[in-house]
Amino acid sequence: MNSSFVSTALPPALAVIMFGLGLSLTTADFTRVARAPKAVAIALACQVILLPVVAFALVKLFALPPLLAVGMMLLAASPGGATANLFSHLFRGDVALNVSLTAVNSLLCVVTVPLVTNFAVNHFARDEASQLGLQFGKTMQVIAVVLIPVLIGMLVRRRSPGFAARMDLPVRIASIAILAAIVIVTMIADRAALSGYVLDVGAITTVFCLISLSTGYLVPRAFGIPTPQAIASSMEIGVHNSAIAITLAITVLDNPRIAVPAAVYAVLMTPLATLFGAAISRKSRATPRDPALPSPSAAVPPSPTP
Repeated sequence: MNSSFVSTALPPALAVIMFGLGLSLTTADFTRVARAPKAVAIALACQVILLPVVAFALVKLFALPPLLAVGMMLLAASPGGATANLFSHLFRGDVALNVSLTAVNSLLCVVTVPLVTNFAVNHFARDEASQLGLQFGKTMQVIAVVLIPVLIGMLVRRRSPGFAARMDLPVRIASIAILAAIVIVTMIADRAALSGYVLDVGAITTVFCLISLSTGYLVPRAFGIPTPQAIASSMEIGVHNSAIAITLAITVLDNPRIAVPAAVYAVLMTPLATLFGAAISRKSRATPRDPALPSPSAAVPPSPTP
């Protein structure tokens, strides 16, 4: 596959996904955070702080090669996506909380992704740091491909809510197709070593996914967060926006090998999140909702954008 074609095609593909995410967000999704600070703060702490620590420990434990180690850390830094909203809805989580977390994470990742990625490059791939690091110019690329389409989508929704509603289903379908294409492209781009990489990262990505889902559920519950919000947190933390990690690895860092963990994770996280969600939802009871959050039915219908 022509690498220049891949590098040229992936940013617009990710832009469509992030634009679709923006169509599902409003400014209320950000202001709602102030009315439920505890649940949001715990979920964000798990997402931004605990997950990179967990990924770092697993990389050390599994002794991954440097570039795959960087890929795991990039995956850990990538935010949750709107697919998490869908899983939360299916398993009786608080979708309103998911939408708010997705909104905040979409902004935070333009800071956290470069920080975690640069740390990983300097620690695991120091010899290639000058080529791989996200310096100022590359950080601007992260902002361009991640944040700007989200803001445009929000602006379109604000000015043309009818159009945003009509585009909901087409964007959902396009996003699923695009994620599948991104995963396939990633695998083909480095197909010579594909079987070896799947063996290398299949186990670690499975363990990381299960730990992410469990952390997102158990930590909030330990702090007294009601079950619906804990389910929402679990899905937000365990269902990553792999498209961001894959696109940044191939187009910004210019190395398909770094994208392999995210591509494998994208394949595994759906069945794992489904099984995990089914397990925890069976245990859920009529737990009192956080009165600061609107009911899930009041949230924007979730869009299965990765």
